[in-house]
Amino acid sequence: MSLPACQEPLFSPDAYLAWEEEQPEKHEYLNGEVFAMAGASEAHVTIAGNVFMALRTHLRGGPCSVFISDMKLRVDAANAYFYPDVFVTCAQADQAHRQFKTAPSLIVEVLSPSTSAYDRGEKFAAYRSLPSLQEYLLIDAERQRVELFRRDTQAAASEGERWLLYPLEGGQTIHLNSVDLALPLAAVYADVRWEQEQERLPGLP
Repeated sequence: MSLPACQEPLFSPDAYLAWEEEQPEKHEYLNGEVFAMAGASEAHVTIAGNVFMALRTHLRGGPCSVFISDMKLRVDAANAYFYPDVFVTCAQADQAHRQFKTAPSLIVEVLSPSTSAYDRGEKFAAYRSLPSLQEYLLIDAERQRVELFRRDTQAAASEGERWLLYPLEGGQTIHLNSVDLALPLAAVYADVRWEQEQERLPGLP
């Protein structure tokens, strides 16, 4: 999850990769510019960790790998490097890439008020250019609500590319076809302390 902040001079992709290796904080790269990563809330970190652990347990021993926010994702069509909150790649070619991956089948972003528009807009537009991507999961960090976007592989060529939206909330279960996993929302939000609970003073109802 990132915010357009702390812009640096224009970089080539190779210069960005070399520069990023030396930075104490993470930065995303978009067409020559770098953007400092925004800090994440406790709820954000807990949700991303829950999803990562569920996917890692489900995929363990198979051909697919799951990564959390420290692994970069290269999007050639957008001339960009992103740090998705969680993503899965099953591509054999990605096994040779150590600094970044290029062919995700599933990307998960946990939304915050400051980055929601970016994750839904410009970032999703970049992600859609990835031929390997089958599903894009957006998870609200302020309430139990998710949006699953799935590439419509049945659409006719004349209709252009289509992505189908599956909104879910409450006690529903997310069916991630890309990794063959049924993920209950209760598991996604397990152990999340909502902001109002964190701010409540001891002894008050």
